[in-house]
Amino acid sequence: MSKTIIDTEAILSRLNIKSLNEMQLAAIKAAEKQNNIVLLSATGSGKTLAYLLPLVKLLDPANTKSQALIIVPSRELALQIESVFKSMGTNLKVTCCYGGHLRETEENNLKQPPALLIGTAGRLADHIRRGNITTDSIETLVLDEFDKSLELGFVEEMSFIIGSLKGINKRILTSATEAVEIPEFIGMIDPVNLNFLNDNDEETGLAIKTVKSDGKDKLETLFRLICMLGNRSTIIFCNHRESVERTSSYLKEKDIVNVFYHGALEQQERDAALCKFRNGTSNVLVTTDLAARGLDIANIRYIIHYHLPATEDVFTHRNGRTARMDASGTAILILSPDEILPAYIDKDIETIQLPATATVPDKPQWSTLFIAAGKKDKVNKIDIVGFLSNRGHLKKEDIGLIEVKDFFSFVAVRKSKVSHTLQQIKEHKLKNKKVKIAVAK
Repeated sequence: MSKTIIDTEAILSRLNIKSLNEMQLAAIKAAEKQNNIVLLSATGSGKTLAYLLPLVKLLDPANTKSQALIIVPSRELALQIESVFKSMGTNLKVTCCYGGHLRETEENNLKQPPALLIGTAGRLADHIRRGNITTDSIETLVLDEFDKSLELGFVEEMSFIIGSLKGINKRILTSATEAVEIPEFIGMIDPVNLNFLNDNDEETGLAIKTVKSDGKDKLETLFRLICMLGNRSTIIFCNHRESVERTSSYLKEKDIVNVFYHGALEQQERDAALCKFRNGTSNVLVTTDLAARGLDIANIRYIIHYHLPATEDVFTHRNGRTARMDASGTAILILSPDEILPAYIDKDIETIQLPATATVPDKPQWSTLFIAAGKKDKVNKIDIVGFLSNRGHLKKEDIGLIEVKDFFSFVAVRKSKVSHTLQQIKEHKLKNKKVKIAVAK
């Protein structure tokens, strides 16, 4: 196999990374010599790059068939990995396969086999059954957050996929959880275990606190807590979808701007919620444990456990959203009078005393516009900035984070400018096409 066109230093430079951490260096070294690797490291420690860097060296640009497959538990994680891979600048084709959008779009992308395939088990299995993926040429398999895929009930699909891959000679499994049994169908023989979980635990900048609720219903306590914390980036974890929506509605009634996110939402709704949270349109995200892994959201200051986590692993993964990459963060558990702290949490942690009066935090300064055009319409970020600057008369500082999806895009615009901008652009075309642009729902 010939080597890829770009070396590791060039890739790190493109990603704006000065140096690799100890875990990443160990994973790269192991991948050079070993064919079966289990990598255990905390959420947010950089596992994606730890396996993508050695994987890239195995891909042959001259080979026109698919050579590597990454199976993930959620579409968000798939898209995040795809984004990192594209940012590496290898010029190798990558295709993402996941439920919640048109299968036909992926089928068109698969007509010219990508060097790297990333996807969720259900959708990948579907493509294999339909003959859309050439399985015989795939030699490298990565199971990212493999324990979560097993936990979510994808055993049958994963077994089918791996059983279809006859040419696998390298397997890399990653997890942020110890003591998960590796099923036989994965085919791991005498794997090398790289366990960096304890290292991360010792160096974390995470503070854990509790707050007592007067009654069983914790909504009023949650509201007062958010008022005390101010408009810092906060994720609130609930155990059920119904609780997520109820909590979100209550906070909205109390004038707390928030978005909610769970697995029953349509893909566009999920994308909109996460984009609004990422770009500062909302500082509060109410969610299920679906958001405990695989989401790329920087600078989260607070994690609020509205409901106690079901297990220690869930607690760890939720908290992994904050205090990442040397940053500090705080996890707060809301306890009703009849709830006690789980055994794995230190009983002597600080209890927060809420102020007698609650002042609603200032509203975010950003709003999000939905644009009904995306990558498949040949629209990119530069097009959107140009259009909003020239036609919408916006200055550079009035335009925030832009996310371009396949068929639609989201852009953060300073809230005070939104209605004027929409008025200015309503008769104009984006890339010679009349496109719906409105405040994102």
